[in-house]
Amino acid sequence: MPAQGCPEPLSAEAARGEHTHGEPTAPRPVQRHSVRGQILDALRTALVDGDLVPGEVYSAPALGERYGVSATPVREAMQQLVTEGAVEVVPNRGFRVARRSARELAELAEVRALIEVPVMLRLARTVPAANWCALRPLAEATVAAAATGDRASYADSDRAFHRAVLALAGNEQLLIVADDLHRRSQWPLTTAPAPRRADLIADAAEHMALLEALVAQDLTVVQSLVREHFTGSDA
Repeated sequence: MPAQGCPEPLSAEAARGEHTHGEPTAPRPVQRHSVRGQILDALRTALVDGDLVPGEVYSAPALGERYGVSATPVREAMQQLVTEGAVEVVPNRGFRVARRSARELAELAEVRALIEVPVMLRLARTVPAANWCALRPLAEATVAAAATGDRASYADSDRAFHRAVLALAGNEQLLIVADDLHRRSQWPLTTAPAPRRADLIADAAEHMALLEALVAQDLTVVQSLVREHFTGSDA
């Protein structure tokens, strides 16, 4: 449903200048320089889905065989994940997926709220309604992804929506820090069950409610929704 005061939406890809995660696209040849990036994306998806199990050690050659590439781009991608705190190096064996605790997740939520709540409140006071309306396709994309129950697709669309909101602040360093915190918050806990589709749908609905509050410049609702969004789920 359109956010109050918004015109009919653009397509999601038009709003952000790219295809949505779940849309079929024409296959393109894999370029050598993009292999590392594609492997990094695949490994991040495997982390979110729980295919890479916390506490388990994975070797670059074994993962390379799984993804049909040499060990080199896997090692390069894994080194990036080391810097992000997702895995740690195990000498002569490979990389161990980090074990995460509920406390770590709560701390990430707290830091995200400390950063994003004041930014969104400032934006709510200054950004024209038309700019928020342009983000509606991204909020709707999170709803569509949640309906599929695919956690990795939802994680992608969730980050895209939050990144587009924060981009209106015009602060590139803010985007880098916030996106890193957001990605870390999406890795599953060691012993937690996989989130239900209903949980993802409820989380996505908060995006639509937040957008309506931003359009209406309702600062009280914006603050309440953003804090609840961070503390009430891991998405």
